[in-house]
Amino acid sequence: MQGQTQSISFDGREIRLTTGRFAPQAGGSVLVECGDTAVLVTATRSSGREGIDFLPLICDYEERLYAAGRIPGSYQRREGRPPERATLTARLIDRPMRPLFPGWLRDDLQVVATCLSLDERVPADVLAVTGASIATLLAGIPFNGPMAAVRVGLLGDDFVLNPSFREIERGDLDLIVAGTPDGVVMVEAGGNQLPEQDVIEAIDFGYEAICELIKAQEQLLKDLGIEQVKPETPQQDSTVPAYLEKQCTKAISDVLKKFDQTKDERDQALDAIKAKAAEAISGLKEDDAIRLATASNPKLLGNSFKALTKTLMRRQILKDGKRVDGRALDEVRTISALAGVLPRRVHGSGLFQRGLTQVLSTATLGTPSDAQEMDDLHPSTEKLYLHHYNFPPYSVGETRPMRSPGRREIGHGALAERAIIPVLPAKDTFPYVVRVVSEVLSSNGSTSMGSVCGSTLSLMDAGVPLKAPVSGAAMGLIKEGDDIRILTDIQGIEDFLGDMDFKVAGSEKGITALQMDMKITGLPVKTIAEAINQARPARLHILEKMLEAIDTPREGLSPHAPRLLSFRIDPELIGTVIGPGGRTIKGITERTNTKIDIEDSGIVTIASHDGAAADEAQKIIEGLTRKVNEGEVFNGSITRIIPIGAFVEILPGKEGMIHISQLSEARVEKVEDVVKVGDEVTVRVREIDNRGRINLTLRGVPQSGDASGEEPQPTPVAPLS
Repeated sequence: MQGQTQSISFDGREIRLTTGRFAPQAGGSVLVECGDTAVLVTATRSSGREGIDFLPLICDYEERLYAAGRIPGSYQRREGRPPERATLTARLIDRPMRPLFPGWLRDDLQVVATCLSLDERVPADVLAVTGASIATLLAGIPFNGPMAAVRVGLLGDDFVLNPSFREIERGDLDLIVAGTPDGVVMVEAGGNQLPEQDVIEAIDFGYEAICELIKAQEQLLKDLGIEQVKPETPQQDSTVPAYLEKQCTKAISDVLKKFDQTKDERDQALDAIKAKAAEAISGLKEDDAIRLATASNPKLLGNSFKALTKTLMRRQILKDGKRVDGRALDEVRTISALAGVLPRRVHGSGLFQRGLTQVLSTATLGTPSDAQEMDDLHPSTEKLYLHHYNFPPYSVGETRPMRSPGRREIGHGALAERAIIPVLPAKDTFPYVVRVVSEVLSSNGSTSMGSVCGSTLSLMDAGVPLKAPVSGAAMGLIKEGDDIRILTDIQGIEDFLGDMDFKVAGSEKGITALQMDMKITGLPVKTIAEAINQARPARLHILEKMLEAIDTPREGLSPHAPRLLSFRIDPELIGTVIGPGGRTIKGITERTNTKIDIEDSGIVTIASHDGAAADEAQKIIEGLTRKVNEGEVFNGSITRIIPIGAFVEILPGKEGMIHISQLSEARVEKVEDVVKVGDEVTVRVREIDNRGRINLTLRGVPQSGDASGEEPQPTPVAPLS
């Protein structure tokens, strides 16, 4: 098996590209390696299907747990449905690739990236994105590349290129940038309330590195003797577009300039114009070229009408500075926000509406055992904050079967999740697992940012002590040549017919999440910076409206939410609390009717709807893990008697024994002559033997009501939290 390996020296690391060895029947394939991470990426093209009027591109990211030396934990012991993070990586590949294919291409395309080996110092996702570009170029598919992606972290004041998993976790920024020779084409980021300027500088830093990877790809093609296939738009019949432009331009323009109409009224008016044009075409002579063209391609009329509407809407924004609803370019739609819209059996709820976009978010508080276990290649094995996003068909006035969440739902949920995580309270002060569900009740653009706003409302209503409230806005773009207009708070038609969907979320202090997708081949960092800065006043305006509904987290949790106590014990004593076969901890939970979770670090979390029961469980565990010293005095009760002595519970769950010889100064014939089960006694720790057993004594220890001398004070039990 012959192959060719080339190396790229990149930021002090070596990226190895092996071509011609793997997957020989794929259109193009490359093994991308860095450190011990290896990702095989293939690109394959098949003939187009009849009647397709879109690009049928499929991007898949496959994780194999053998890459990390693990066996899957499912019943089948094999990989099944892609885990959530793999789905998000597949979207990460798709988003910068899709706009780089020519608009006329209708062939089936599939990019498959498979992680074959994982080095925890080198995440595989950005390697897969860059590999997708290389594989596509090798496959000879028309493509406006090369394209590459890098990750940028922020540790202290320094940007780090392609940080490790640990550095990502420690840092204040996790930014992925993808770009082409024309500029930035995709941004994905999570930040710890970072100022806008820091994020802009990070994007610029990342794009400089991208330019190096693009040059390396161009050199690779040259070394292999491969000439890049540049897209050339085929000749298309212009009779129908020209006819519609002549017959419908004025009518469409009049509809787009009628600012006082609703979305439904505008859609109905445009549908009526299209129907009238179709009727006119059907009345033409049978041999008329326009009628023949629409008859041979039933979708031609609809596509041409949509293209004309797009041109006129964009022209109106560029020339008149007016959008289809009459707003100025930087104007936000009408905002309304409510908190606590559902009964308090739901732990927290919020209803957020911006224009016609309406999102209902609910927050549920759970115990540590409710954390989601992640069976994937990522080093993090559990999630403590979950955001689930649902997009039912009625939200856009349509009917379709209700299915399990798709890639779009998973992606939008992950974006809203990323926006909120930086402002969640620390685990040691708020040990709850939190799940937020956002139900999109009505959609007309930017439902993911509506979910961010709804999440904040529901979390504050649930009493979660957020570090700061978070809001979000979606920015758009219209670009014709060098003429550019940035739009604030885009609605559906502007997203559909525009060039950019740029979502910016954050608090008053700074940005917590970014996601930018393009429909063109790239933008300069300067234009992206303008969009980020223009989003700030919009975010703050939205946040102000949200705070009118609820300005601080509620003081009390819902009565239906579990009560949690969290404290720390010595990790070496975890076994003492669990007991042989788990008998000790099981006995505590049954006795107190609580739920107890113990982490390897020694953090104990007790969940109960009864505060007194949780306190009792904590006292028992603290008693079990409390270090007892010789000479200490305790008040306790006799729990059981054996012929040679009596056992005393000196701390909750911890017993010591008084040998019969230590019950009295005088000789004792029978233990029951001195004490009985249930008696309260004051004892002193005589010794702790080499097996850890506590031996007690009553000798020389005055008892309650004893007139002989001053009663010794028992040693207080200090909490271990």
